[in-house]
Amino acid sequence: MPTKKTGVTNKLRKKASVPSVVARKVSKVREVRKVRKVRNVREVSKVTKVAKVSKAKTLPKLKAELFDISGKKQGTIALPYEVFGQKVNKKLLAQALHIYFVNRSKHAASAKTRSEVRGGGAKPWRQKGTGRARAGSRRSPLWVGGAKALAPKHRESQLILPKKMKRAALISALSSKVADGAVIVITNIEKMPPKTKIIDNFFKKLETKGSSLFIISKNAQNSGQTVKLAARNIQKTSVDTANNLNAFEIIKNQNIFMSKEALLEIPSHFNQVENNSKGNNI
Repeated sequence: MPTKKTGVTNKLRKKASVPSVVARKVSKVREVRKVRKVRNVREVSKVTKVAKVSKAKTLPKLKAELFDISGKKQGTIALPYEVFGQKVNKKLLAQALHIYFVNRSKHAASAKTRSEVRGGGAKPWRQKGTGRARAGSRRSPLWVGGAKALAPKHRESQLILPKKMKRAALISALSSKVADGAVIVITNIEKMPPKTKIIDNFFKKLETKGSSLFIISKNAQNSGQTVKLAARNIQKTSVDTANNLNAFEIIKNQNIFMSKEALLEIPSHFNQVENNSKGNNI
């Protein structure tokens, strides 16, 4: 019968098609494995190329001009890249400066409200019949001698910048000054006598303009009093130690003069701060 023949032929077709499907699946698996091998080879080659490039590339050498306190140029000196050669984070700098500005302001303004002003208990005149405007108190903010509407009051506000952000902001500030060529290293400034004339002649020889900051080491002679006495009578000139720096002081001053001892002390100070922050986190 025709129905039986068709059934037999369909079974034969199904049996014949089974090995072809298996072969296709096996070929697909092989193709996938080949593609994966090619991808792995490409990734390995990329990694090796990056490693070769990283070995070939060395960190750029940062240098600053070296002077003595008399204004004579002594050459150049290398600066540590991890402190003076990092990418400047402008958003972090703006955040740090905002916090410094807020913490510096005292918010000491204070005025009296209606409840604090003396007097004004009796109604000045009756409500109706005088022809004048209604008034309930002589100490209304509309009257002379009256209270202050929405009076300001003394308040204490203290914003805190995390240690790691404070450290990164200072590194960004120092890096920006080095990029602008505003950092100069001085050799024998910590042993100078307390004479303003020496600092004045130094500025004249270098033709410096704008505000200046002298950075000395924390172990300077006489705790740096000689440098502070020599610079205190010159306008827009300040002195600070390397362990007391902040981003605001660096950005505020146009010229950064750093002693050689302070330059050697700054990287160790940053390492000490990082170790302290790690210990606190534990």
